[in-house]
Amino acid sequence: MSARRPSRLAMSHPARPWAGRGFVENLRPEIVAIAPRLGHELIRRLLELMPAERIESYGKAAAVGVAGEIEHASAMIHTLRFGNVFRDAVGGTTYLEFCNTRNAPGALPSLPMMHKSENGRRSHFITANFQIADGPAADEIVVAIGGTDGGRVHPRIVDRFQDMKEMEREAAI
Repeated sequence: MSARRPSRLAMSHPARPWAGRGFVENLRPEIVAIAPRLGHELIRRLLELMPAERIESYGKAAAVGVAGEIEHASAMIHTLRFGNVFRDAVGGTTYLEFCNTRNAPGALPSLPMMHKSENGRRSHFITANFQIADGPAADEIVVAIGGTDGGRVHPRIVDRFQDMKEMEREAAI
C-alpha cells in the first residue's frame, strides 16, 4: 500500500555578502551579482539528482545565520534573477513556494513545495525539512531548492479549485 515519492534538495551555504557591514540600505548590487549564479549552480545540482521532466513540485528556502537579517535570506531567493532560473529549467509556471528564516547552526529549516503549474493542487503541497549540522554559521546564508516527482503519498483532500466551486454553489443557495 505504501508508495515512495522521492524528494531531492540542492543547497549551498555561502558567506553572507553583507556580513560585518552593519545595516546596508541597498542590497541590490549583491543580489544582481550573486542570485543568478547561485540559481544556476543549485539547479545544476538538483538536475543531477532528478531530471527536469520528472519534477512536479518545487520550492525554495533560505536561512540566515544568527548574525544576519531575514532580509538577507529573502534577498537571495526573492528575485526573478534566482527564481526564473528554476522555473525555466523545469517548465514551471507558478510562483515558487518559499520559506525564509533565521536559524542557529543545526536547526531544521523547512522547504515547502507546491505543484509547478497548478497552484491549487493540494496533493502537491509538501514540505521537506533539512539540516546542516554546522550551518548556517552566524555570517552564512543557507539557500536551498527542492523538487519532487509527485505529490504526497495517498492524498485524499480536494484541490483549491474544487473547494471554490463548491463554495460558490453553496453561497448561491
